[in-house]
Amino acid sequence: MDITFNNDPKLNIVLPVLYLAWQDNTLTKKEFDTLNEFINKQEWITKAEKEFLKSKINLTSPPSRSEFYHWKERIDRALNEHKKPQNLTELGLLIANADRPAFTDDDIKKIAPSFAAMESELGIMSREVISGFQSQKNTLTDKHNTVESFDVKKLTSLLDGSQAAIINKVKELIATPEFAFETSTDIMVYRERVLEWSKILAEHGLGSYAYPKEHGGKDDIEGYFSIMETLSYHDLSLVIKFGVQFGLWGMSILSLGTEKHYAKYLKSVGTLELPGGFAMTETHHGSNVKGVQTTATYNHKDRTFTIHTPEKYARKEYIGNAANHGEMVTVFAKLVIDEKDYGVNAFIVPIRSKDKNVLEGVTIEDCGHKMGLNGVDNGIITFDKVVIPYENMLDRFAQVNEKGEFESPIPSDNRRFFTMLGTLVGGRIGIPRSALAAAKTGITIAIKYGNKRRQFGPEGGSEVPILNYRMHQQRLMPYLANAYAIHFGLQYLTKRFINRTENEMQEIEALAAGMKSYSSWNTRNTLQECREACGGKGYLSENRIDDLKNDTEIYTTFEGDNTVLMQLTAKNRLGEFRKQFGEMNVSSIFSYVLDQAKTSITEKNPFATRNTDEQHLKDRSFHLNAFLYREKEIVSSGARRFKKLVDDGLDAFDAANVMHPHMLQIADAYLDRVFLEQFQNQLDLVNDTGVKEVLIRLYNLFALNKIEQHKAWYLEQGYMEGVKTKAVRKLVSQLCWEIRQDAVPLVDAFNIPENCLGAIVTNKAAEA
Repeated sequence: MDITFNNDPKLNIVLPVLYLAWQDNTLTKKEFDTLNEFINKQEWITKAEKEFLKSKINLTSPPSRSEFYHWKERIDRALNEHKKPQNLTELGLLIANADRPAFTDDDIKKIAPSFAAMESELGIMSREVISGFQSQKNTLTDKHNTVESFDVKKLTSLLDGSQAAIINKVKELIATPEFAFETSTDIMVYRERVLEWSKILAEHGLGSYAYPKEHGGKDDIEGYFSIMETLSYHDLSLVIKFGVQFGLWGMSILSLGTEKHYAKYLKSVGTLELPGGFAMTETHHGSNVKGVQTTATYNHKDRTFTIHTPEKYARKEYIGNAANHGEMVTVFAKLVIDEKDYGVNAFIVPIRSKDKNVLEGVTIEDCGHKMGLNGVDNGIITFDKVVIPYENMLDRFAQVNEKGEFESPIPSDNRRFFTMLGTLVGGRIGIPRSALAAAKTGITIAIKYGNKRRQFGPEGGSEVPILNYRMHQQRLMPYLANAYAIHFGLQYLTKRFINRTENEMQEIEALAAGMKSYSSWNTRNTLQECREACGGKGYLSENRIDDLKNDTEIYTTFEGDNTVLMQLTAKNRLGEFRKQFGEMNVSSIFSYVLDQAKTSITEKNPFATRNTDEQHLKDRSFHLNAFLYREKEIVSSGARRFKKLVDDGLDAFDAANVMHPHMLQIADAYLDRVFLEQFQNQLDLVNDTGVKEVLIRLYNLFALNKIEQHKAWYLEQGYMEGVKTKAVRKLVSQLCWEIRQDAVPLVDAFNIPENCLGAIVTNKAAEA
């Protein structure tokens, strides 16, 4: 029979000491050493009983919440039924002898000295401690703790979906000793370590995952995105190195090249035998790719191209893999034939030999130490009339024919340019998914720490986990809801990209641009709140939030500046709005106006604008209608405003400049609605009752928190009155309170490898 406190009553004598040791939810090294030595010296305890007691001081396995409160109940019962004991040993004896005598007077005389010595070693002031036990209060705040109301594994399975196998493979890899985090502050040491990690991933076939099977890959772009997202629980320098090598470099060949390029390069790119980079950004032309100045002049006589940097600020800057490891790069340059500019095209340009010597005509500078991602060797490349062979032009969308003439299957220059830039869409899916993983890591660290860190409490009572405080919940729970909403939204984007048709590409590109901005901004805000919520512990490097913050800071800039990308998204929405009206006849315009009128009648009547019923506030149709109303109003007002500016004589460029802040609102409203719809769609697919109930709570928090954030707009529009927005605010607070009990299981469902969560969530961190 297993030993327990119930079937082995004499062991209850140590319960008060165990309770006191674990009362702050931690066990210090001194407490552990003292208790361990005490247990070892007790001759009246059998070997098996000693092992049982030692299991109760295991630093990696603290008592469960229910067990801890069971101990407290026994202490309270003993204090209520007997006169006040003089010390913890007497209190323990009362508990041990409660049902039947477990110790005789002679037994007590023998063991009392060792108990007294142990209490002295621990610095226990028995009378003060016992008085504290007697005056402790149980409050609503203190009782509100973690309860696993659903099956965590089922939720993990739902999140991972069809990608579970590859996700678990990557998690197993990054949990191995080979992937122990690099702590050196020497960036050259760090870069080499990241290169070693990348080689290990390549050896496991992860680098070539998206490439065709005949060229060493799995032909699985969804798997590639899952790999990149999962790696983002680990070191983000590795993620970016991985993305540059196998994504930008390799996928530029796959997307812009043809079979001859695939056969020559893809296999060696996927194995990291051929490290390379993606040279698009120029010092003075970051987001404006169409304005790059690097030239690729065609020489018909020997059928070559000359790659040249015409002036200092046309140099390629911030190019990953350039400073140390890259041997070739895909260069975006203006194709010039007979002094005529044929627009931006892509070319494979060697920059180093196999022994890493920089080639003639190529100058490479190191970008140096950065705010984050210092394991990535970013460099600046300048070309001085570098000659490359004819076949190094990536010619899927444009070619130079045998006569030396430019030709393309896409006659429109603009359409060809944007088709070529469609290669960036993959990056704009990978980056927000990587950002999301960083946000999940940060929110997991903060919630787990908040669950165990105790601070303040009722007069005469024990300190309370900080996650029980309403304000702490309102700092973190909305970001937890955001993580789930963005997860489902990015899954939707990924599926659309994989199953895309040509007619959908513009919308998908706009959606990817917007979601990249939305997710990376959310990560920035999440990690800042998590750092503050963890206090001084969040400032320690061992707890990872500093690296996560610094490394993801650039996510708001690369793959397109967020503000610029949101304008791209908004421009697409305005285009769709204009197209909708362009296709309307008198009848359909009348129907649209009638629909808007119906909205005013049904949703802007006094009952609707003042309805504070909780069932109504949690109604999915209320949320969707509110989000749609905001989106449609902001888009239509934007279109009217732009037209008026132009009609009043303002140049279209200047009008667009005036409209920029409005454009961001258009994109934000559109993205809010998409994420809401995808969360709703996901709820419809969940069958498990427990999982569905907790997801509904998260969904309601996401929806109502967004409405609260935009309450000023809804009040201005007369869509809601103050009494309703106040009710929304109160319900947001209540939902944060309700979700608190599920918070730890909800982050456990992310199934992030423990080695990626930092010391703050381990007992070792709590010893400090």
